[in-house]
Amino acid sequence: MAAEPVIATLKANPISVACGALALTLAVGIYLRSSRVPESEALLEQRVTQGERIDANLKNGVQLADQFAAISAARKEIDARLIHPDELAKNLQFFYKLEADTGTKLVDLRQNVVAPGKGAKGKTAYTGFGYGLAVRGDYTRLLDFLRRLESGQRFCRVMSATMMGVSNGVEGSRGNELTLNLGLELLGQP
Repeated sequence: MAAEPVIATLKANPISVACGALALTLAVGIYLRSSRVPESEALLEQRVTQGERIDANLKNGVQLADQFAAISAARKEIDARLIHPDELAKNLQFFYKLEADTGTKLVDLRQNVVAPGKGAKGKTAYTGFGYGLAVRGDYTRLLDFLRRLESGQRFCRVMSATMMGVSNGVEGSRGNELTLNLGLELLGQP
């Protein structure tokens, strides 16, 4: 019987009852949805980051075709300057041309043997191939030989260099001749 006065009070104040029920419903809804707020914030952050990355890609992608063309041209230029170790005659011709252009005399020229598996296969597309050579001539011609070697058509790195005078007892030698012994690497593809 105590329920009758409560029902009568509820019927007498319908707006208050409706507002109370609405407030209670909203409180329960907020409580239940509050567990989803961190998930929603993480999703929002992910989408913002993805949007910023797409925006940066659009801005940076404007000159992509020009940059690709420049890189492709540079790659072709590099590939033209590389040696191939199996083309021994073609590689040695490079040194013979230097000899003819500088007026020096190649006394010794050999390509060092590369052990299989010693190259950096898989790590880089290029590797250095060793050469040993001895060149005879006067000081200015030997210097010209070195300059042309370092700035020539092939990528070259001088590993060791020794210069010594030619003894007077050597047949056909002149008094101002020197011998330059070089250990060097030419860049190539395995």
